[in-house]
Amino acid sequence: MKNSEEVQKISYSEFKIWNECTHKHKLIYIDKEPYYSGNEYTAFGTAVHTACEQKIPNPEINALEVFESEFLKELTELKENDYSLDNKLVSEMRSQAVPICEQILPAIIEHFGDFEVFSTEEALMTPIDEFPAYDKKFKGFIDLVLKTTDGKYHVIDWKTCSWGWPAQKKADKIINYQLTMYKHFFAKKHSIDAKNVETYFALLKRTAKKDVVELVRVSNGAKKTNNCLSLLERSVINIKRKVSIKNRLSCRYCKFYKTEKCT
Repeated sequence: MKNSEEVQKISYSEFKIWNECTHKHKLIYIDKEPYYSGNEYTAFGTAVHTACEQKIPNPEINALEVFESEFLKELTELKENDYSLDNKLVSEMRSQAVPICEQILPAIIEHFGDFEVFSTEEALMTPIDEFPAYDKKFKGFIDLVLKTTDGKYHVIDWKTCSWGWPAQKKADKIINYQLTMYKHFFAKKHSIDAKNVETYFALLKRTAKKDVVELVRVSNGAKKTNNCLSLLERSVINIKRKVSIKNRLSCRYCKFYKTEKCT
């Protein structure tokens, strides 16, 4: 028996999974098959994310100390779940976190100049009334929103990665739609003109030799927003209809591939 909260919300993550493979969506969101699991990379991402979240509003905080504390907590949890850690990788990650923690605030200041922190980890649970959405709300968490002296709001999503993103990934429509949705529903939540909201991925690079913090601006004009909402509408309608078709083109990195759940 599913509770009403599960029935009435859709997140970007669910939208992305549905557009990758509707059968995979069914297994994860309808059948509740376990899919996501932690590892050294998720532990690193969570710890860096927490360090950034605390450092930007409070410059006096030692971001590296925050990282170390959170990283240890995440690694301890992995070990308690019988995960076998790669100690060499863990040691490398501790070193890789140093320049990120040192450069995150200077990079933000250099890019945005004078700013105030509008919110961190802002929760979105915004009604979808742009189309018949069967009472669904859009659920999301915005990592950071800054407001600059020109009255602009800047929505930022932290992304940990190795050396960065290739141009193809930066231009990927579905990846960019995360920020399109965040911008649209953030502006709607606060009754802000969407023209005054800008969006960015902040790439936090573990192995880069320079520019370990890169701000990638993503443009989200009216046409792109309409296209995004149209695809969201199609997703919501077909989820309601319980459409479940296997997309064999997305099998390669799927954990269900060649298992009894997807044969």
